[in-house]
Amino acid sequence: MSTRRIVVLSAGLSTPSSTRLLADRLAAAVTAALADRGERAEVQVVELREHARDLADHLVAGFPNTALAPVLESVAAADAVVAVTPIFSASYSGLFKTFVDVLDRDALTGTPVLLAATGGTARHSLALEHAMRPLFAYLRAATVPTAVFAAPEDWGATEVGTTLEGRVGRAAGELADAVAARPPATRTDLFADVPDFTALLKG
Repeated sequence: MSTRRIVVLSAGLSTPSSTRLLADRLAAAVTAALADRGERAEVQVVELREHARDLADHLVAGFPNTALAPVLESVAAADAVVAVTPIFSASYSGLFKTFVDVLDRDALTGTPVLLAATGGTARHSLALEHAMRPLFAYLRAATVPTAVFAAPEDWGATEVGTTLEGRVGRAAGELADAVAARPPATRTDLFADVPDFTALLKG
């Protein structure tokens, strides 16, 4: 049984948030689905709100600080990524997009990605297909067919076959299949060639 690294990105802005709740459900479902396929999951959940200032620093400085760099490295070295964002104004949140903007352009090439989102009404689910999927297609990620959206009414739905739990399970299975079909990812240091600017300034 090999160990697969799964990075879960949660772009919720509050604590607690429905975005993080959905992220946790997906993480648990992916872990179970991988176990069914003889794979062990090592899950790292990243709350992007905790790195909001780090992301702003990266945008203006052009390189990540010591808090953000390990997160970017984890994403690049992941066997799969679960990306969950709230939907605002018919698209992903600004925080989520800022994180994607600072990723290395090859960080997600070929990486299996499960897309998920939360929103105030069910009509916002369209953003998964017209905003999120094109974004990850640009990054050359291998997004799984099923994307998961959770509206407020989904948390209490009980109709068989259409429940949030059913969609989560289906998407998790697709991600687990994609991960199991690939060799384990190799860890690389994205910032090995980035100079230590503090040392350069000292002399």
